[in-house]
Amino acid sequence: MPKKLLLSIAAALAAFSLAACGADGDESASEETEQSQQGEQAMPEPELDNIPDVVAVVNDREISGEAFAESYEAQFQQLAMQSQMTGEEPNQDELKSQALEMMINSELLTMEAEEQGFSSSEEDVDELLSTMAEENGMESGEALMKEFEAQGLSKERVREDLHKEVLIQQVIEDLDVAEPTDDELQEMYDQQVEQLEAMNEQVEEDQAQEVPPFEEMEEQLTEQATMEKENEVLSGLLEELREQADIETHL
Repeated sequence: MPKKLLLSIAAALAAFSLAACGADGDESASEETEQSQQGEQAMPEPELDNIPDVVAVVNDREISGEAFAESYEAQFQQLAMQSQMTGEEPNQDELKSQALEMMINSELLTMEAEEQGFSSSEEDVDELLSTMAEENGMESGEALMKEFEAQGLSKERVREDLHKEVLIQQVIEDLDVAEPTDDELQEMYDQQVEQLEAMNEQVEEDQAQEVPPFEEMEEQLTEQATMEKENEVLSGLLEELREQADIETHL
C-alpha cells in the first residue's frame, strides 16, 4: 500500500498527490471556472524559461530539465490556485529548490533500492496506480492517469515515476522501524485532547466537539506514530545517502 509519506519524497509523486487532492474531477474544474468567471486575479505562471537541460547529476545519473519542468509545472498549478485564495505570490525560487531536492532524494532512494536488488514490474505499477485512484476517490487507475495528463504530466513520465515509487516503497518497508509504545500513544492522545479542548473553548457550546475515548483513536494514533517513526528513520537514511553521494546541481 502506498504511504502518504512517500508522496512527499518523490518529486513527481508529490505532484500527483497535490493534483489529486486539488482536483476531484469535474467538481474541481467547475470551481476553477466559476472563480475565473467571478473575475479573480489571473493565476501566476510557472517560470520555466531558464531551466537548464540537466538540473542535477546524482552519482553520474542525470535529472533532466524536461523532467524537472514537467513535475514543477504540475505542482505549481496547485500552489497557484492556493495563492489566489491567499493573495500571496508563490516564491518560485524556493519552490524550485524544494522540488529539485525531492527529485534528488527520489533518485538516491531508487539507487538504494537497485543496490539492494529490489525490482518493479509493469504489474506493480498498475496495482499502485489503482490503489492511488481508490485512495483519491477515483473509479480506476485509467481515470487517475487521465487526471495526471490533464495536469500536464505525460503517461510515460507518470509510469516512470511510479516505477521509482514501487522501488522506494520496498526500501522503506525494509527499514528497521520500532513500533510505537503504549506511553507514546498515550502522550499523543493527551496532546490531541488538549488541542481539541482548546478549540472547544473558542466556539459556542453547541458547536463544541466531543473528545473521543482513547480506544476509538488508538488505531489512528498507531498509524500516525508509525509514520512519524518511518519519517525519522528515512530522514536518517537519506542523510547517509547524501553524504556518500556525488551530487551536482545546476538550477
